[in-house]
This record gives sequence, C-alpha cells and structure tokens, in this order.
Amino acid sequence: MAASMGKFLAGRLVARFQTAAPTIRTLLASYSSSQKVPYSLWKLGRLNHVAIAVPDLEKAQSFYRDVLGAQVSETLPLPEHGVYTVFVELGNTKLELLHPLGERSPIESFLQKHKLGGMHHICIEVDNITAAVAELKEKKIRILSEEPKIGAHGKPVIFLHPKDCNGVLVELEQA
Repeated sequence: MAASMGKFLAGRLVARFQTAAPTIRTLLASYSSSQKVPYSLWKLGRLNHVAIAVPDLEKAQSFYRDVLGAQVSETLPLPEHGVYTVFVELGNTKLELLHPLGERSPIESFLQKHKLGGMHHICIEVDNITAAVAELKEKKIRILSEEPKIGAHGKPVIFLHPKDCNGVLVELEQA
C-alpha cells in the first residue's frame, strides 16, 4: 500500500511539473520531507573555470601562450568587479587570469596576502541562477552581493562566501 501510494504521489508530481514554481516547491517540499526526494528548482552544471590571481598579467599570459602553447584571450577590463581578466582555453574548461583594476580591487588585497598570486576561486555553471540564489539564501549560505552581476562572459554571476563553502570562494554563473 505504501509503495503504491508513493508511486501515485510521484506520478502526480510529474504531471503537475508544468505548474508555477511556488506550487512545485510546496508540493515537493511536503512530499520530500518523508520520502527524501530532492526538490531543487535549479541544477549544478559543469566547471566553467578556475580563477588565478596574478601579480604580472603579461608574464602570466606569456607563460600560458608562449611556453605551454595554450590559446589565450585578449585582456578584458571589468570595472564593476575591479579586475582585468584573461581566459586560457583548456579544452574541457578554462583558467581565468585575474589582475587588479584599481586600488580597491579585491584582487589587489588578495595579492597583498599572496605575493606570488594563486588560486582565487572556482566557477560552476547553474541552469537557473535566480532559483539558486533563493535556495542558497534559505539554506543560510552567504552570498557576497545582493543581486547577480554580469560577469566576464556577459552572464549573471554571484559569489558564495568561502566560510560557507569549505574555505573556497565559489562563483556561480548562469549557463
């Protein structure tokens, strides 16, 4: 009886999947409390890039392009984020080289602590950044800005506090 009831409820949930998001969340939350069904309205995607803060951007570009033979993008200033960025193509992902743009850059303060540079953050794609932000806030994960900002790829991004992510600064980017 319990198994057939579970199948019946699951069938109803699938049939109603096209309804509005709040209705889906309510149904799945009530059902999942006893059945352990995940009810997330967003999905984590692929690793988009690993960001590396560098004290000398030209030297870093030269290393990846001239020494390792990688395809390296032009330098792109991102004033809203306080950085210059360069992407190194790796086939299955990218490296993002970050260099300070102005004295108030978060990369400037990072490089003051790490003189040689180093890994700054990882970026993971999500299929619905708005739903991800809402759910992460519900789960008490701190987000470093009130709203997503447009990132280097022209898509909305947010950063999650490293203290809530096992010491890693995590960027989420709309896929």
